[in-house]
Amino acid sequence: MTDLSRVSAWIDGYVKAWNSNDPEHIGALFTEDAEYYTAPFDPPWRGRREIVSRWLERRDEPGETTFEWSPVSVTDEVAIIRGTTAYPDLTYSNLWVIRLDADGRCREFTEWWMKHPKSRTR
Repeated sequence: MTDLSRVSAWIDGYVKAWNSNDPEHIGALFTEDAEYYTAPFDPPWRGRREIVSRWLERRDEPGETTFEWSPVSVTDEVAIIRGTTAYPDLTYSNLWVIRLDADGRCREFTEWWMKHPKSRTR
């Protein structure tokens, strides 16, 4: 069962892992056989070991970003989250699809991000 408090706790853990890059923090978020989708037509990262490895290959440095989010929809089966990630010189909109198991670990995660256009000055 997924509810907003469980989703919030999972996102808090995700942000903690994002800021620490600690393999234990990352791995604790996902089931052993989880799938992590990063782009519409790319195959997912499969399994906790690959998720941790691939995450660390493209990690952000701790404190490099700020992240704000709000729920779009939370049902018993899935949470849809809209987020904004801000770097010092870039901003991204995020769309997350989160499917948690009974223990609050993610069994399927979709993370798509879209870069905001740079402001134009004349």
